[in-house]
Amino acid sequence: VQLQACGGGLVQAGGSLRLSCAASGRAFSSYAMGWFRQAPGKAREFVSGIGGSGTYYTDSVKGRFTISRDNAKNTAYLQMNSLKPEDTAGYYCAAARYLVTGAVGNYDYWGQGTQVTVSS
Repeated sequence: VQLQACGGGLVQAGGSLRLSCAASGRAFSSYAMGWFRQAPGKAREFVSGIGGSGTYYTDSVKGRFTISRDNAKNTAYLQMNSLKPEDTAGYYCAAARYLVTGAVGNYDYWGQGTQVTVSS
């Protein structure tokens, strides 16, 4: 599975962006998908995930971000609303063969990052 993330950019605080993660290869629907982010000097952190058991969000984005997927298009999305400067980071999509977890090591495939910068 190859993943291609896009949709990042520069936005003012309170604005919105939608990230997309296009997957190539078969059986996209069988993978759990996750979004992670990494700010300079910080560890990569789980943002959101979607799988057969539902959707998951880290506390800091609950109510502002929405994850979704379109299996017919082999694409996962992350709608980000009410963006804050602390959301600034490189955002990465990832695919896991089994369950959604917050662990980086759980994911088998990674896309390149897309930069999100939120100005105050």
